[in-house]
Amino acid sequence: MTLVEHLGELRSRLFKSCVAVVITSVGAFAVHERILLFLTKPYCKLPEAHRLTGGHDCSLIVTGVLEGFQVSLKVSLYAGILVAAPIWLYQLWRFITPGLLSNERKYALTFVGASTALFAGGVAMAYLMLGYGLEFLLGFASGNLTPALKIDSYLSFMTTFAMAFGLAFEFPLTLVLLNLAGVLSYARMRSWWRGIVFGIFAFSAVATPTGDPFTMSGMALPMCLLFGVALLIARSHDARKARQEAEAPYANVPDDEATPLEMEPSQ
Repeated sequence: MTLVEHLGELRSRLFKSCVAVVITSVGAFAVHERILLFLTKPYCKLPEAHRLTGGHDCSLIVTGVLEGFQVSLKVSLYAGILVAAPIWLYQLWRFITPGLLSNERKYALTFVGASTALFAGGVAMAYLMLGYGLEFLLGFASGNLTPALKIDSYLSFMTTFAMAFGLAFEFPLTLVLLNLAGVLSYARMRSWWRGIVFGIFAFSAVATPTGDPFTMSGMALPMCLLFGVALLIARSHDARKARQEAEAPYANVPDDEATPLEMEPSQ
């Protein structure tokens, strides 16, 4: 394909993706109240002292005439992008795959699926840990201070929280990629495991917006578990690679010695 044909293909893929996002966003806007109720559940489970009205009411406030409408549009757009993810990911895949070999397509599809699953797992963990983080931070509003959360700031905090967890869960996949590329061996990863675990907890303490021990542990412990899985994958890969090298015709020839020439022509 020429450059103009590539640009035309890209435009077609982007147009189909945008149409899918618009359709799903319109559908999400029809049920945006239910989506907001789901997103505010962690806040509603907080003790009454951490809510403005107390009692069973857990309403978040708006301070502008258009703020409620803008928040509804933002929530609908985020939900539309999420629901339309299979479509725009497929369009992205169809644009990339013509330039890949068959084995490259297999590895790319595996890692795209793994990265998507890990990111989704991180977002789900962030939703479960959000209540602990809110309770820790709002607990500082004591005495004459009364928490009055704006819906826009709450959603921004929730998005930052989810992104931090989602990106953190991609760390083990990065280690596996470095191992498959021959940059980082299993032996080196195993020798560095204490430093890596310490770095995971230090990163979790800095990356989580709350900084409380519950949220930090909620990020660090799954990352340590995923790091263990990455170690097992690296061990299996290095062992298979060592067996293949041992079975090579010139495996016993030293690296600084030329391999013997075969004078017989091959078939």
